[in-house]
Amino acid sequence: MNRDQLRQYLNFYQDLGVKSIYRHTAPAAPPEVRPTPPELRPAPPALLPLAPPGETLDAIRADLGDDCRRCRLCEARSRIVFGSGSEQARLVFVGEGPGADEDAQGLPFVGRAGQLLTQMIDGTASKEGIPIRRPDVYICNVVKCRPPENRTPLPDEMEICGEFLFRQLLAIRPKAICALGSTAAKALLDTKDGVTRLRGRWHKWRDIPVIVTYHPSYLLRPYNQNAKREAWEDLKKVLHYVYD
Repeated sequence: MNRDQLRQYLNFYQDLGVKSIYRHTAPAAPPEVRPTPPELRPAPPALLPLAPPGETLDAIRADLGDDCRRCRLCEARSRIVFGSGSEQARLVFVGEGPGADEDAQGLPFVGRAGQLLTQMIDGTASKEGIPIRRPDVYICNVVKCRPPENRTPLPDEMEICGEFLFRQLLAIRPKAICALGSTAAKALLDTKDGVTRLRGRWHKWRDIPVIVTYHPSYLLRPYNQNAKREAWEDLKKVLHYVYD
């Protein structure tokens, strides 16, 4: 099209009242995106520490408070069961949660299962020539309030209370941890495996060795004779590891 033809077209559209003509153009190609070299990428944010260095059990207990309302377990409990034993313990036992006797007294493992645990610790240590008794270790639970009807703690309850459990372990810094039952094992090892598959070998929570064994309440059932023998073997293993 020459200039005269273009002029005629423009005059024609002007006579029709068209005042503007838009010219269609193809969209510009997007700029080439090149990956940022690794040396120029920002460093990932550092993980916040779980607890301040040098935190004590007394400070953790004060933070938990005397009337914790962080989860639904507070609704039916009588007392918070924080833990008992030596703050300098080289071995920590972690159970599931308080039962009726523990809820009444505010201390962990004082009912039938607790009496069996005491016998296991004191008796095995004595037979193996290890000079410790129950007060020399530290004992606590994943959750600090009794679940209704002694049901298994729910995941959100374990997560909320788990913060205080982990802070307890970091304050004590034991040489080893003994997880009593599958709930304690799941909380410490983030696993779905049960005790049968986990026991008999070492695991780790952070950099602390963990041994998994049966909960004493499970051992009280009369048909679990094999489990009793296995639990005593687990206890011997962890006692010799810690105190030899």
